[in-house]
Amino acid sequence: MPTTPANGSWTNKDRYDSELKAPALALLDVVAADLERMTGHRVSPKLFRPQRDIRFSKDKTPYKTHLHMLWDIDGGSGSGLDRSAFYFGIELDRIVLGGGCMGMDKAKLAAFRKRVASPKGKDLMRAMAAASTEGTRFSDPDLKRVPAPFPTDHPQGELLKHKTLTFWREVDADTTDLHKTLQGGFAKLMPLQEWLLALR
Repeated sequence: MPTTPANGSWTNKDRYDSELKAPALALLDVVAADLERMTGHRVSPKLFRPQRDIRFSKDKTPYKTHLHMLWDIDGGSGSGLDRSAFYFGIELDRIVLGGGCMGMDKAKLAAFRKRVASPKGKDLMRAMAAASTEGTRFSDPDLKRVPAPFPTDHPQGELLKHKTLTFWREVDADTTDLHKTLQGGFAKLMPLQEWLLALR
């Protein structure tokens, strides 16, 4: 990642633009087209900024050591981070792809809990179990207790503790066709994503 000398300029900006940013933008566009076909919804790609927010951090390192991109799905309920999305990240020690909903506003959370508590909640549990056998991991519950008015022994109690739901799996660093790898990886996550997209 670029370094910053005293005058604030990027010593490696040209290298970042050519070796990271340009290929990432190209990948974002081609995968966005794939996801629009898979989901039936408009997809908005996003490349996250390389700069770190250091305003309230003791660590003043100016740039991130990872490259993250996201495909926001314009379907279901919510807006911005309340919407379902797919993401991909290249980090120092791993490469991951994933999806889910990183935030839920009050209305979407209510819809999520209502659907989880219904028979449809069992569909999500089965989809999660199937994905887990293939190496998919899930975000931990946000709450320690099952929220009211649901009974503490509700069959989908663990899911009801979630206020967000994200899932991810690691990508083989030796993959020779990243586009194909993302296509296949996101296709395997579609049952989970479709469940979230059905929220109203």
